[in-house]
Amino acid sequence: MIIVASQRSGARALADHLMNDRDNDHVTLAKIDGFMSDDLHGALDEAHAVSKATQCKQFLFSVSLNPPEDVVASEADFEAAADRISDVMGLSGQPFAMVIHEKNGRRHAHAVWSRIDVEEMNAINLPHFKNKMRNVSRGLFLDHGWRLPDGLATYGNKSPLNFTLEVWQQAKRQNLDPREIKQAFQQAWERSDNQISFKNALESRGYFLAKGNRRGFVALDVDGNIYAVPKWTGLKAKDVRAKLGSPEDLPSVADAESDIRGKVTSQMRDLISQTKDRQFHELEPLQKENDDLRRAHRLERRKLTEGQEKRWVEETRTRSNRLNKGLRGLFDRFSGKAKSIQAQNEVEARACARRDQKQRDFMVWEQLKERRALQRRFEEVKRQHQQERRHLLQSISRSMRQNKLFKHYNRDRQRGLGL
Repeated sequence: MIIVASQRSGARALADHLMNDRDNDHVTLAKIDGFMSDDLHGALDEAHAVSKATQCKQFLFSVSLNPPEDVVASEADFEAAADRISDVMGLSGQPFAMVIHEKNGRRHAHAVWSRIDVEEMNAINLPHFKNKMRNVSRGLFLDHGWRLPDGLATYGNKSPLNFTLEVWQQAKRQNLDPREIKQAFQQAWERSDNQISFKNALESRGYFLAKGNRRGFVALDVDGNIYAVPKWTGLKAKDVRAKLGSPEDLPSVADAESDIRGKVTSQMRDLISQTKDRQFHELEPLQKENDDLRRAHRLERRKLTEGQEKRWVEETRTRSNRLNKGLRGLFDRFSGKAKSIQAQNEVEARACARRDQKQRDFMVWEQLKERRALQRRFEEVKRQHQQERRHLLQSISRSMRQNKLFKHYNRDRQRGLGL
């Protein structure tokens, strides 16, 4: 599993994010242990309250667990991964919670630990946690027999498919897949060897290189949205500077915005807007189908949960009734019969718990099959849309270059005629 980890604060914001069922098909609070509260908001509020007795600001250790795209991990797989992380980081026995998300036919998990040791009343130190998580991630891939991503196989740069929450949210605000944007930047980077060729490669993809406010490299799209080049190429700022040199000769963000407004005509803007609107409406039937499928799946899971809870109560009552009360119960305790019945009840309870977990896993896997089939149709339409946008941006870029050449031609002609 790809593991992304951080030390953080913001208990309420993290709980809101992890329990967000608007942006996920399904959200399951799979485990909560060591807290008084049995809900995530209350649990993380407890961790925050305990941290107030210390000087620790980043009192939570949060990780996301992402299996390969073609793998459906079970709750047991996620729990085993979390157990391995807690052992490696020295967090065994610490208050812990795990949430499982399902979205677009994929399943991943988030695990959160409190760093505060309540006996010592200090924060557990987590040195080199990124390197340790990389080693755990590599071990999980090898143990499960999954193909190692390039970044883990070589211990090189992080996978280009990884996105920070900030990068993902910025792309979503533009109604684009972040992979599409990142791919455009990375392809432009790979096909260039200096600042000029990178600038031209970006412009052919609808992005315009500029000097950022902090003397770094940024790019703007035709709508004026700003993208930090290191972030979207997946490189360090020093590596970008090594290849591109100084940004001092580039226009500022304000000048670039003004230049883009002057180059992109109202007709071009109308064409871009019409394309976006049409593509949005073409996705509406699939989105409605997805909403209907999500509601149906949630209803199925709720019915299963209610049925299992009702059966668990009945089975627990049956097991409890095996134990005699009064004088008979006292005699059974002395004779050892009560201990034997309790042992039998424990075995049966564990077997029932495994049975219920298997039923839940089976339902999840069957529902994910349906959701993945729908997701393949989504991806096909999105690929067509991406190709349309690429061709549109290339046409606009060519038109802008032709307009620029035409203006230069007119200016030189006027000078030649002495006008």
